[in-house]
Amino acid sequence: MDQKKTQAFFEGREIEAYNIFGAHVLKKGVRFTVYAPNAQAISVVGDFNEWDGTKNLMKKDDQGIWSCVVKEAKKGDSYKYRVTQATGRVLDKADPYAFFSELRPKTNSIISSLEYNKWSDEEWMKNRTKCYDKPVNIYEMHVGSWKKDEDVDFVKYSEIEKDLIAHCKKHNYTHVELMPLGEYPFDGSWGYQCTGYFSSTARYGKNDELKRFVNNLHKAGIGVIMDFVPVHFVKDEYALAYWDGTPLYEYSRDEDAHSEWGTYNFDLWREEVRSFLMSAANFWLEVYHFDGLRMDAISNAIFWKGNKNRGVNEGACIFMRRMNHLLNEKHNGSIMLIAEDSSDFPNVTKPEFDGGLGFDYKWDLGWMNDTLSYLKRDPIYRQWHHNDITFSMAYFYSERFICPFSHDEVVHGKATIVNKMWGTYEDKFAQARALYTYMYAHPGKKLNFMGNEIGMMREWDETKGCDWFLLDYPMHDAFEKYLADLQAIYAGSDAFWNGDYNPLNFQWIDADNRQKNLFSFIRKGTDKDYVIIINFSTNTYQHEQFGVISKGLYKEVLNSQWDKYNGTWKDPIPQSCQAVRLPRNNQSYMIEVSVPAFGATIFEVEK
Repeated sequence: MDQKKTQAFFEGREIEAYNIFGAHVLKKGVRFTVYAPNAQAISVVGDFNEWDGTKNLMKKDDQGIWSCVVKEAKKGDSYKYRVTQATGRVLDKADPYAFFSELRPKTNSIISSLEYNKWSDEEWMKNRTKCYDKPVNIYEMHVGSWKKDEDVDFVKYSEIEKDLIAHCKKHNYTHVELMPLGEYPFDGSWGYQCTGYFSSTARYGKNDELKRFVNNLHKAGIGVIMDFVPVHFVKDEYALAYWDGTPLYEYSRDEDAHSEWGTYNFDLWREEVRSFLMSAANFWLEVYHFDGLRMDAISNAIFWKGNKNRGVNEGACIFMRRMNHLLNEKHNGSIMLIAEDSSDFPNVTKPEFDGGLGFDYKWDLGWMNDTLSYLKRDPIYRQWHHNDITFSMAYFYSERFICPFSHDEVVHGKATIVNKMWGTYEDKFAQARALYTYMYAHPGKKLNFMGNEIGMMREWDETKGCDWFLLDYPMHDAFEKYLADLQAIYAGSDAFWNGDYNPLNFQWIDADNRQKNLFSFIRKGTDKDYVIIINFSTNTYQHEQFGVISKGLYKEVLNSQWDKYNGTWKDPIPQSCQAVRLPRNNQSYMIEVSVPAFGATIFEVEK
């Protein structure tokens, strides 16, 4: 056993603990290693010994590490550890470091090799970056319900790969974000209540099939991010809970151990737990070539149980800083580390050496909630909630934000994005088109959950595929076309992503026109600037005047109410106008254009 790695494990700075622990295939047999300092006895039971706990007893060293080699064991065998816990109770426990596991409702671990010699994504891996000054348009998806027939329990990676790549290309998605793929017992948890932190779920294929899936996405120029859950784990007694009869992974105090989701919170002060979780994070990046991790429920790590009144959990913050630092060091700063954090805790995306937590990006959940809250309202009352739209720019440059419309917003009675909009069926789609124009023109990277792009009216259900049949209906088909055109403008124009976090590249034209529910701003690019005008009122404004920063010909490149998008402007001719040297909105020049009701327009001007 590598003594340096073992020492690092106990010091809470090991990110490859999976090379120490777990079931490793040897030339003859399999080496089993597990950490359980308070267990009285442990044996390995499995297919290779008829599940007889007397045949393969493990030996314990003075640090609490148990190990043995079973010559009869081989790749593909099921196994567990039969643990005589500190209390004397005997339980069969799954391997915390298992590399594969049986499909639920079975719970055994499976001996699996990590070797894979079919990678062909070297060029991608060499050139990938954190994309600070590149377009980032993330397609969040649940593998099992993206395209799923009703008579099929689980789709396979290979069955959706080709269609997924084509869909991402059509919409200029730069990355796919997969909801958690560690093994988990309850389908309805979507993977957020995990049992196997090193075990890719058996639902969608074997380990090699997931690697091939990632490899082929990379070859198509699409990055792959995975949701990772470092805060809590399931209470199922065959898994991590009280593994050796004592709180080995969870907090010892009851008030800290139990989470709001009916799970156990990881003890993020404990060095061995830190090494376990950091190694799990690195495992997906190293072994499966994922390009980044979206860390779930970070506010519940920052504050004790997510409650700001209970104070900052300093041990958890130390863990996050250390994890992010070591992962960046290991991967030469090429991976994306994203925090799902709903709190106002400062410096989440500042480097750890500068007092930050060291994440690269943070979800802007405030932007998401404020924007959707505004658009649920009757337009008559929106003038009194104008700041719901403008407030995000008051704090935007404090972090590197991602603007998300995620799975959390389209489940559990919250209604889908389109269905949240006020008004009639036609009004909802018109406002949703304007909403997405605001999203893609707003500074920050983008994330959109599957089904949003076709205007799903039914809330997401993990047991059913997306309602792709909706594309047979003109309104939904036009909505998808609009999003694809909008996303093409986003991807093709550096004004919308280069210098995303530089305040010089964004400028309000008029942030205060609350009486008309009008919002107008400028995004500045290398060769072209863009004027974005959004009208969230029921009124069309003809010959409306807007201040602009430079002279030139302003050409309309997108209008959310054009007829081809099922909008209200029939047979339109794109607007164009020459800027006039007349002061408006504190600018030296002015353009005069018309803005449709519940519509958004984008004008470009060459520098």
